[in-house]
Amino acid sequence: MSLAQLHCTSAVPDADGSPAPGGPGFRFTAVTPGVPEPLLKEAEQLLAYEPPAGAPLRATAAELTSFPQSLSYSVLSDGSRLLARTVYAGADFTGVWGTYHAHAVHLPPDAALFTGAPPISAWDSPQWVAGTPDGGVLPPLDRPPSSRGFDRRELVSFAASRATWLARFFAAVHALAEEETAPRLVLVERNSADVARWIALAAAVLPGASAHRLTFTTYTRRPERAGQQIIGVLPDDARELAGLDHRYRVIDCTAPRQTGAAGQDTPVVDVWAEIAADIWLGRDPELFAEAATLPGGPFAPGPLAVAALCAGVAPGTNGRTAAAVWAYEHANALDGQRLDQLAEALTAPAVDRGAAETAALARLFTVLGDRAPARTTAPLAALVLAEAVRNPAAGLELPALHIVSLPEDLKRSLADQLAPELRAGIAEGDGADPTAPAGTSRAAELLRVAELLGVDCADLLPALAHRLSRALTADPVSVYTPAVRTALEEYFDLRTALLSELDGLAADDPPAAARLFGRIDLPLTEVQAIPHLRMCAEMAGSAVAVPVDGSRVTVLRSVLRACGVSPFADPLVLRTAARLVWADGAPTPGEARLLLAETGSDAHRTAGTWQTLVRAALEGPGDSPDSPALAHDLLRGFREELEPRVRSALQLLEYAGDLTAGRAGPGWTDRALTLRAMAEPVEPGVLDQAFGALCRQLISEKRPEGELYALVHCGDADLTDAYRRAAQDDLVRERLRTVPAFAAHCFTTWTALPGANKTWDQTRTALLDKVLRPAVRALSAGDVAAVERCLERTDGRKVEEFRTWNKPGALGRLGFRFGGRSRTPATDEPRDDRP
Repeated sequence: MSLAQLHCTSAVPDADGSPAPGGPGFRFTAVTPGVPEPLLKEAEQLLAYEPPAGAPLRATAAELTSFPQSLSYSVLSDGSRLLARTVYAGADFTGVWGTYHAHAVHLPPDAALFTGAPPISAWDSPQWVAGTPDGGVLPPLDRPPSSRGFDRRELVSFAASRATWLARFFAAVHALAEEETAPRLVLVERNSADVARWIALAAAVLPGASAHRLTFTTYTRRPERAGQQIIGVLPDDARELAGLDHRYRVIDCTAPRQTGAAGQDTPVVDVWAEIAADIWLGRDPELFAEAATLPGGPFAPGPLAVAALCAGVAPGTNGRTAAAVWAYEHANALDGQRLDQLAEALTAPAVDRGAAETAALARLFTVLGDRAPARTTAPLAALVLAEAVRNPAAGLELPALHIVSLPEDLKRSLADQLAPELRAGIAEGDGADPTAPAGTSRAAELLRVAELLGVDCADLLPALAHRLSRALTADPVSVYTPAVRTALEEYFDLRTALLSELDGLAADDPPAAARLFGRIDLPLTEVQAIPHLRMCAEMAGSAVAVPVDGSRVTVLRSVLRACGVSPFADPLVLRTAARLVWADGAPTPGEARLLLAETGSDAHRTAGTWQTLVRAALEGPGDSPDSPALAHDLLRGFREELEPRVRSALQLLEYAGDLTAGRAGPGWTDRALTLRAMAEPVEPGVLDQAFGALCRQLISEKRPEGELYALVHCGDADLTDAYRRAAQDDLVRERLRTVPAFAAHCFTTWTALPGANKTWDQTRTALLDKVLRPAVRALSAGDVAAVERCLERTDGRKVEEFRTWNKPGALGRLGFRFGGRSRTPATDEPRDDRP
């Protein structure tokens, strides 16, 4: 190795005492031959020295030793480096200019310091000279100036004295080593030797290559002009950096606490830097070399933390977390002894253990649980278990299965420690919403842990079952976690209490309970009486389906059989069954009638399902043949329970049945309208059923005298519309074409009472024109003659009217006659002019 040397100084007197040529200024006084001129120009900017403000120009020999010493390590433009020491030499002959002397060594780009020593080790090298050698001829050096470096005890003591700033310093050094654009680090010290000690601390921490690349100067008056990464300044010279935080990180060791350039506290978030500081404060810097032998990147915090913990150095929670994460990822990198040491250190009591550290320990436990001996994993399992119980927000899985393998004394200790937290967690779930999925699942896990540790929680089971039942009903899939399923399988008392709670909920909301069984496989006990829940489970089963005939009473019977209780013994099961089978509405009138006949009124009265039967009657369709009979049965079975309006509506339905069966006495129209008024507001199906039955009777030949008059003069629009619809029915049209007596009867009816009121005139005219006339026109001559004979037997005058009405072209004229003076759109239809 051939390293060029440079000596330079400010201008000094010639040997005879005369001023230097050109006046005072920078001079190279000796240079190894072959150094190119551009390099000298660049070095000139790096070697200048400015004494501290207020320093005496004519300093004594003793005072000269107190001046700051500038040891610098700089990168030149061609990639080579310059290692230099500059010292103050006192005032020149004028007494005005201060002189200094710089001794530098040029290192080519590919040159390495001998024995791997970092550049800062040249701080007190005896090879530095304070004056230019005689003759000005400098032979090249075969190695850079070096010394033994700083004493270990000296650096350990220095680190302890600078504990406040250590972590922040290492964070800045880390950034300098990995980021080209990282802010430069300015160290404010009253002694340049202390700046050199800072740099020695960094060199001990940094990987070898990074330590050799780190540039620095231990002293300058102009930090904003310095090009090195670490810059040492005196307190007065740091003021120039105010407001330049984006370019400089200032660590002022003369201040009472660490501050940034703007005077603001700077938090440390670099875990590697924190651990490096802990190691120096632990007085064990050899751990940096040991950590370098472990897997991981050059600035990975894990290896540092593991080395520290195994050596008894206790980093904070960030360091312990890094060690646990590293051990989880490199479980095979440690031998049994070091793994035991690490596990013991990680499980030692700590007041700053946080959620991240606990989560990392839990992951480490999952790796070591089946691979490491119990002496290693037991304390780790106990710690993870305790943290998981005490800190639900950490989201840790409770290692319940591994509790079985814990030593009995450790389990007893854990039981004593965790009993309050276990009972509180079982009683309150996650502390926010005990019925939420997270809360119930955690409570089930804690119950299992309590059981394994021998903590009695039997008195908490009813409340837990109560919460769990409501949570399962609300969100079965999310709540029925593996933890909940396991707890129900293993703890009979909890399962029994839960099923009892669910049975009560099933009685209140059977469809919700049935949906629960449709989404989760919740087993039922064989001996427990839970009739409502069993019905819900049966209803959710695939074997229960609506029969082909559509009657759901068959489904009801199947569901009732599943509950194991007779509705006569416990009528409430009838209510649950009915709500399950007819969850989407009321049964049909036919189903309701059959259901009432099978169980009787007493069971329905107690169960409250009689109201469902009433709904079936009132909400049934207007053409249901079972509605009148159902109404009759309901009036007989629940007369005391029916309110007046509902009773009147059922009576109206019952009266429709009487009309259809021919049991109704005279006064049909008046009776129907009276009941209708008492039942207002009448359900549409009830009104259709009653008015339809009445109008079909009013159209028939067996209509009593006076009923037509009552219909015409009641003025009820709904009844008149019902009569028109009944007369237009296909059965009526068919009878008109096939029964001459019925055709004669309708002609007599629809030509009666002309001019009684406008509504009747419009109705009868429309029926004559749109119903009767098409039927008569389709008759044969013999059938028409038969109609005339029928009219003649009842009223001879009607025969002539019929003939006139039936003549082609008579429509308009007879329409005027039969309709008083009213005309309707029906009379304006095109006439049939057939002969």
